[in-house]
Amino acid sequence: MKSSSRFILILAMGLVLGFSFGMGGSVLADRPESKTLPLEELRSFSEIFGKIKGDYVEDVTDEQLLEYAIRGMLSGLDPHSAFMNEEEFKELQVGTTGEFGGLGIEVGMEDGFVKVVSPIDDTPAQQAGVKAGDLVIRLDDAPVQELELSEAVKIMRGKPGTDITLTIVREGVDKPLKVTITRAIIKVKSVKSRTLENGYGYLRITNFQNHTTEHVERAVSELKAENGGSLRGLVLDLRNNPGGVLGAAVGVADAFLEDGLVVYTDGRASDSKLSFKATPEDIVKRAPMVVLINSGSASASEIVAGALQDHKRAVIMGTPSFGKGSVQTIFPMSNSTAVKLTTARYYTPSGRSIQAEGIKPDITLDALTFAESDEEFVPLKEADLNHHLSNGKEKEEQPGKDVSDNQEQEEGEPLASQDYALHQALTLLKGLNILQARTE
Repeated sequence: MKSSSRFILILAMGLVLGFSFGMGGSVLADRPESKTLPLEELRSFSEIFGKIKGDYVEDVTDEQLLEYAIRGMLSGLDPHSAFMNEEEFKELQVGTTGEFGGLGIEVGMEDGFVKVVSPIDDTPAQQAGVKAGDLVIRLDDAPVQELELSEAVKIMRGKPGTDITLTIVREGVDKPLKVTITRAIIKVKSVKSRTLENGYGYLRITNFQNHTTEHVERAVSELKAENGGSLRGLVLDLRNNPGGVLGAAVGVADAFLEDGLVVYTDGRASDSKLSFKATPEDIVKRAPMVVLINSGSASASEIVAGALQDHKRAVIMGTPSFGKGSVQTIFPMSNSTAVKLTTARYYTPSGRSIQAEGIKPDITLDALTFAESDEEFVPLKEADLNHHLSNGKEKEEQPGKDVSDNQEQEEGEPLASQDYALHQALTLLKGLNILQARTE
């Protein structure tokens, strides 16, 4: 069995899963100090601090002002760096278990509003019709624009069994939509599987949690048992997968590779320069694979797709991915708070940084042919986020070809009518098997 023990860093999207501990001072210890302090700017900060203390219409404590200053300092860096107070830090740790209270959506902040990155499978939000790209402007009667993202998330989580009404602006819809959702305990099942046809398996990963690699291995073993001990082909569905723990992404990619580099990270600190290599044994014995991605495939999903693409282990099919190629590390502070800081970019085995660019499929499918509705909308991408991190390189030709969340197939309905992309993936797998047989 492949090992899934390399849980070291986070790949975060808005408020995503996973954390890794580090001492705040250790990462910064090797930084060259500035030769001079910005005395004029520090003097201005002190004056503004005093002016707020003395003249603001309401009393505000020093502690509040300092926290606001820290939050502003981090939010100005990129969309994924953030300060977490004690309660927010605890919520992040709860998220790694795959069970938490709320609606079941991955969110970020865009122009002062909550932007839906992706609804999570089989959750109240998905069942109520919330879609990737939706802009939430009100939570019940509270305008979102007056809230911090952490405050909005706290309101949405609430007590299981209670209702909340989201007022949503959706691209292509003339007026705001009101969606009432009943909060629930969200138990995220990160891996689902089934047999598509005799010998052909389907594996869906909804997000990357601490035990995702183990669940993938178990699911593949069950699929092989259902199909006479082996598979002739496998579809790996990463559509609308917002990411998660880096170690889980490495483990999943490793499960289908026999050797070579899986991913590496590079940043300014020495301990941000890491590389991960595959170990022997491909759990499907080099059976043909197709990986499905779309604009909701982000972060850890892009690591897996990029690794399998670079090693020519799988055909990547769908639409370009989200484009989050940065690594966040959680630094616990001494007062039970934490800082989530972007510390590195990650690179695929061939050296590609897909930050703000995404993974380009080998076979591109028209998004409208398998969209969940007939409404046209422009998918949210990393490059659309305010202050997004640059790619880190000048534009250059990247190596490789320039070339909706799956719902369970209903009885009696053709696969093509239920899920066009999955139908195309299965057709391609059959073709690859025919070609393989002819060359043997």
